[in-house]
Amino acid sequence: MTMRKQKRFGLDIDGTVTDPATFLPYLNEQFQKTLTLEDITDYDLTKSLGITSEEFWKWMEQHEQTIYKQAKKADGVDQVLEEWKQEHELIYITARASHLEEITKNWFEQQNLPFHHIELVGKHDKIEAIRTHEIDIFFEDKHDNAVAIAETFAIPVILMDTPYNRLPTPANVVRINHWTEARPGSMNGLNVRASKEKGFHFQLYFLKNGKRPECFRSFLRVVNAFWDEKCNNRFRR
Repeated sequence: MTMRKQKRFGLDIDGTVTDPATFLPYLNEQFQKTLTLEDITDYDLTKSLGITSEEFWKWMEQHEQTIYKQAKKADGVDQVLEEWKQEHELIYITARASHLEEITKNWFEQQNLPFHHIELVGKHDKIEAIRTHEIDIFFEDKHDNAVAIAETFAIPVILMDTPYNRLPTPANVVRINHWTEARPGSMNGLNVRASKEKGFHFQLYFLKNGKRPECFRSFLRVVNAFWDEKCNNRFRR
């Protein structure tokens, strides 16, 4: 049995790889609002807009293709993905519906963002897709998704901080403010290292004045326990 060398990074697209404020200019124009990202404190946009779910999805059907074609990348994401692509598999798992596959892949190509696989599951529940692809770490912006993934698979989940996801999370959900914090080798972010002796070992370093902030020490303990209890079996093939 051999250890899988490349690790599988699972990534959400909207609000994670794309700028979380992508929808706002379109929503403000259509619904006569002046919302900023800081105003969006709930993932359910109907609450901020004061409209019904039916009104929102009718609008989405009319505008989603334009929005996805013109979406902006999250700041700093391209540099990080470029550094990861040679060492890890980049598997995007999105709630977008299957009819948006061509638009989604074209956008990645136009933005020069690397990908190994893109799966459009057509719903927010990504559990089965993550199980199928044996994802080792997941990047997400939706709070309940991050929590469900972390609790179901006991893997690290990186939550991209936004005003709409600031609720409590399990210890193996780590909140970051910018993609540079996930950059390989960054002393201010997620440092993912391969260990010949231990297989894939996740270590989170948030160093300030040479010390790890107290709020992340519990996560480090969880990561170490994750390896000790699960990695030895999971990462060997």
